[in-house]
Amino acid sequence: MHEMSKGANIGLASLSDDAGSVVVGLSWSSTTGDGDADVSVLLVDGDGKVRGDADFYFYNHPAAEDGSVQLLGKVPTENGSEDRISLDLTAIPEDVATVVVAASQYGGGCFGDLNDLRMTVTDRSGEALLGFSIPDATIETAFIFGELYRRNQEWKFRAVGQGYETGLSGLATDFGITVDEGEDEGEGEDEVPGLSGAVPLSATAAGPGEDADEARPRPPASADTDADADADADADAADDAAVRTLIPIPTQPTDSTTRAAGPAPSPAGETPRPTRSRGTRTAKKKVTLPKAPKKSLAENDSWKPARLFPVPSYKSDREREVRATSVLLSVMAEVPEFGRRLTAGFGAPAGRMQTFTEVSLPHGDSPKRPDGVIRTERAGKLWTALVETKTNGNPLKSEQVQNYMDIAARRGYEAVITLSNDVALEGTPLVEVKTDGRRKHKVSLWHLSWAEVAHQAQMLIRHEGVGNAAHAWLLQELLHYLQHENSGCHGFQNMGPSWVPVRNGIDSETLCEGDPRAVEVVESWERLIRQVCLRLGGELGQKALPVQRARRGSDPKSRRTELADRLCEEGKLSAELRVDGAQSILSITADLRTGKIRTSIDVPAPDGGYPLSVAKRLLRVLDDAPADLHVETLLEGRSGPRGTLERLRPEPGDLLPKDGMDITGFRLSLFKGMGSSRGSTESGFIRSIDEAVDRFYGSVVAQVSQFEQRRPVRGRPVAGSAVAG
Repeated sequence: MHEMSKGANIGLASLSDDAGSVVVGLSWSSTTGDGDADVSVLLVDGDGKVRGDADFYFYNHPAAEDGSVQLLGKVPTENGSEDRISLDLTAIPEDVATVVVAASQYGGGCFGDLNDLRMTVTDRSGEALLGFSIPDATIETAFIFGELYRRNQEWKFRAVGQGYETGLSGLATDFGITVDEGEDEGEGEDEVPGLSGAVPLSATAAGPGEDADEARPRPPASADTDADADADADADAADDAAVRTLIPIPTQPTDSTTRAAGPAPSPAGETPRPTRSRGTRTAKKKVTLPKAPKKSLAENDSWKPARLFPVPSYKSDREREVRATSVLLSVMAEVPEFGRRLTAGFGAPAGRMQTFTEVSLPHGDSPKRPDGVIRTERAGKLWTALVETKTNGNPLKSEQVQNYMDIAARRGYEAVITLSNDVALEGTPLVEVKTDGRRKHKVSLWHLSWAEVAHQAQMLIRHEGVGNAAHAWLLQELLHYLQHENSGCHGFQNMGPSWVPVRNGIDSETLCEGDPRAVEVVESWERLIRQVCLRLGGELGQKALPVQRARRGSDPKSRRTELADRLCEEGKLSAELRVDGAQSILSITADLRTGKIRTSIDVPAPDGGYPLSVAKRLLRVLDDAPADLHVETLLEGRSGPRGTLERLRPEPGDLLPKDGMDITGFRLSLFKGMGSSRGSTESGFIRSIDEAVDRFYGSVVAQVSQFEQRRPVRGRPVAGSAVAG
């Protein structure tokens, strides 16, 4: 990987023979687990401005119709999370000169609160081409990480690392976008910044010893300024110097433009509530399906509706694999949004997709039959991948995957995709394969879990929408098939062979630190939590990710070893997850000694309220919560009074500390038994975790959001009218 320094540039063709399609990754970490940011992409012309609304891609407008830009969303990493963006540079319109990759903070956060800010670019095969780290972030609320720009029919990358104090509002305005500003509900806040232009933090007036001419307005970010095509190096250097010393030209929206982009007016006397919508609102209406089924016309409840993909009683695992592969690949080919969603992260272009099953390919003395083949064509270029499928918890076989990797390399295929119930972890490959470095053609190995497939189908039909009702119905039938108990596609369902011995060792206090079986259980627990995030995110229509609090620079192996030693000592498995847009972090603890699962959140107390009023308000908000909900008062540095909701409802004053200390918040917890049976109860434990999270989120977290104090999010695009040209 080529490491970039701030202001440096390089041609992508010099790093890879196949850089026409790349995946950009923006990553960061936070020791507190509170940090997060939104990525955005802008397509700008030779004047450094967007051509119109559609050139701005962010969480509410995540993909281009031609497939040139697609925000793939967040994925968990060992130390935080990474946002990935698929860019098909061959499909970028000719009048677009630069692709700007940026990120912005919200809710009062700044990039100085995050660690390990980094941008990477990988080619279609998954090989990392370049990396750029930003170590000096402070109070910036938006950052341009880098730019991909054309020069002499070649795409180049420039490491920018330029910050804005004015957030997404200032960044967008700088590139010619009119941002709708919401009403300010802050206490004594100044007027919203950003409407009068954005000034990068690094772009102040000329300092001592500097020539005033050097602090000039920024030239177009899309092209090199030197007209001499033979002087590439000089032109790039001049542009890079300009990026570091300039002030952008302000863009002031007109009143009429601002009104056109703004939300519908609120009723008189009612203050509009800012919302952070994640639903896609594009000019073309998308079709989603309601969660509640239509009333059935059946005579009685025993009648079952006809299904496109019936799930009979299979006689063998082989029948499950063949059926599941055929069902999935056929829907991928017929529903472009779904096929693209599953393959874009693997380097596949947006184009006409065809899928095949049970293909016979020559290999040595006897042909091999991969479970499927995916072929995508765009502009005369073909992207091809072999598919190997496992269902019903069956593991992938290294020898089998190795054969397909060798076949793909010889036949010029781009990828091998494995699909199973297991969830892949960084630093712990599901199968070990060897690649021949002498081969010029590179083949990438990717993995999908059935839980990820179901998550993407649910996100499309329930929240984001697809092109027409027939496509939505196909996805609904696929989702019903995947969730059927006989399909074998339920995702991760087995805690592994070490689970029961580790539980027994904790009960008998014979499990010692350094036991490798404890590390295997920690890995299984991590897979389970990632699957919980996928399922919960699909239900809510929001991204849900596990919170990583690893020390900076720690590797996955040492981190899991440390967690395994803690499991041996405390007998507990713990995890935290954050749902995008929520203030509180959801904690999950499985105590293997007591056989109890605890789900909890910490809710901060509002500022300025009387303690008794705050306690009463919390109990009113939790009016429909379970009576066995535990409520604990949090004080500065220690815990305070606690009790169940049933006991506290008639006496809210019992939550108040006797010594009059200030209340900083409340901890809300529910407990659930994980079952007392042993034997092969791995799947029972997984079901218990799922049920505990579902009950807690539905009955507690969904209600307590009314109690949490929220500050207005200012200067962020509004759903459906984020930009006005």
